[in-house]
Amino acid sequence: MTRRALVVTHGGREEAVSATHDAVRELERAGVEAVLAAEDAVAADLPAFELAIVLGGDGTILRAAELTRGTSVPLLGVNLGHVGFLAESEREDIGEAVRRLTAGEFDVEERGTLDVRVLRPDGSTGTGWALNEAALEKVDRSRMLEVLLEVDGHPLSSFGCDGIVAATATGSTAHAFSAGGPVVWPDVDGMILVPISAHALFARPLVVGPRSRLAVEVLERSPAAGLVTLDGRRRLEVPPGSRVEVTRSDIPVRLARLTPAPFTTRLVNKFGLPVDGWRGRASAPRPSARPTARPTTPEVTA
Repeated sequence: MTRRALVVTHGGREEAVSATHDAVRELERAGVEAVLAAEDAVAADLPAFELAIVLGGDGTILRAAELTRGTSVPLLGVNLGHVGFLAESEREDIGEAVRRLTAGEFDVEERGTLDVRVLRPDGSTGTGWALNEAALEKVDRSRMLEVLLEVDGHPLSSFGCDGIVAATATGSTAHAFSAGGPVVWPDVDGMILVPISAHALFARPLVVGPRSRLAVEVLERSPAAGLVTLDGRRRLEVPPGSRVEVTRSDIPVRLARLTPAPFTTRLVNKFGLPVDGWRGRASAPRPSARPTARPTTPEVTA
């Protein structure tokens, strides 16, 4: 059976074109056929593949997640962007990264996703999912959203705001972080809710458990309609009188990991945090009660 690897790249950049050539060459050396994903590709139109390589920043990785979510395919990100929190390797290491991926020398880390449902006053519904976040924002920049927050079927607070971000732990370093939310370690199985520019005494970021149900009602009196953007890519209209429900999804995104670098190290490297003068001594790692990574072997998807 022919082994295939999906290659997703940021086609508009010269660096991405060069990196794609290098990746395809390394795949061919390993006897793996490269399947190049077009910008408008959908999973149903692609042949079966067992691996996925992404060349670009976090935005390109989020696009690739649309093509691999719901399958057993591990996703390896090669960073060509600025921060690249979701990426595992850098441009200069692409040859070794492809070699290890095709040889099965990696672990798989499953990242949780969100299920999102919009219930509109006309009876219509919209659904979607997100790996990073579902961001509810006002459509009219000159007006305000009037919302009411609900957690687990109980009202929490109502206020005017520019929007609200519901995020996973993975997305805590994306839009939610920019809005003032906390950085949450990836192995924390919970959801984050961060109001944006809220006019309220109590409108702080919240972190809830994995079985909670978050809901945001855009009140009928709201002077502005809303728009939910999922990972910056997919959109759902939210007119006044609508209800947005967010729950943890049962379908994760599977990321290939080549090194066991702790999240603290990733934070320091990606943000360039100052750690000069540290004199601590590394202690033995504590056993995890619920490991998030495990060895894997490639599996062909239908």
